[in-house]
Amino acid sequence: MKTLELLGQAVSGDGTVMKLVRRSDEYIILANGKPLMSSRMHGSEEALATFACQRARTLKRPCVLVGGLGMGFTLRATLDVLPPDAKIVVVEMVPEVAEWNRGSLGPLAGDPLRDSRVQVEINDVAVTLSSRPGQFDAILLDVDNGPSAFSSSSNNAGLYDDRGIAVAFAALKMDGMLAVWSAREDRKFEQRLRHGRFDVEVQTVRGRLKRGGPRHTIFLGHKSSKR
Repeated sequence: MKTLELLGQAVSGDGTVMKLVRRSDEYIILANGKPLMSSRMHGSEEALATFACQRARTLKRPCVLVGGLGMGFTLRATLDVLPPDAKIVVVEMVPEVAEWNRGSLGPLAGDPLRDSRVQVEINDVAVTLSSRPGQFDAILLDVDNGPSAFSSSSNNAGLYDDRGIAVAFAALKMDGMLAVWSAREDRKFEQRLRHGRFDVEVQTVRGRLKRGGPRHTIFLGHKSSKR
C-alpha cells in the first residue's frame, strides 16, 4: 500500500482538521481524516461551472463568485468559460487552502489564482454575499460536500438554510444563477430553493463525467425576472 505524504495541515474555524496529503501522483484533502476531495476526480466540479455560467459567459464584464476554493478545479473551469473582461471573486474560509493552491496544488488546475481576473477573499462566504447585494451574475458554491454538510457543526451550514438562500438570492443580479454542488440528492434543499423564490433545476453528473465515478448532484437556482 502506498503511503500518504503530509504536505500541509490547517484547522478551520469550526475545529475541523484539514490535511493536504499526497499518495504517488494523487493529491487528497482530508477533513478530520475523511477524504474531502481528490485530484483524480473533479469532473462534476467542472460541470458546476459549465451549468452556472451558461448565461454569464455571454455577458460583458460578468461578475461571478466561487465559494470554496478546494483544489482549484471549479475556479479553472469558471475561468475557461468566462470572457477576458470577467471578474471572479473566490471566497475561501481557510487561508492555508489558498496557500496550498499557490503552491503544490497550483499546477494541477493550471495555476488559476495567477489569472488577473481572480480576486481572493479569506472570509465566510455568507458574509461576503450579504455585503454585496445585486452584484453577481452567478454564484457557485462547493462547500462541505453540499447542503448535507460534511460536519453538522460546520460554519458553512448556514449557507443552505432559508436565511442563507435568501442572502444568495439578494446577492444575485436579476436573471442570475445560483449553482450548488452536492455529494448526494437532497429533496429538502431543493424545496428550500423553491421556497426562496428560485426557479430550480437539478442535474446529476458523474464524478469523472464520461469516465464514471460516483453520482453527484448540482442544484441550479435561477433568479427569474418573470417572478
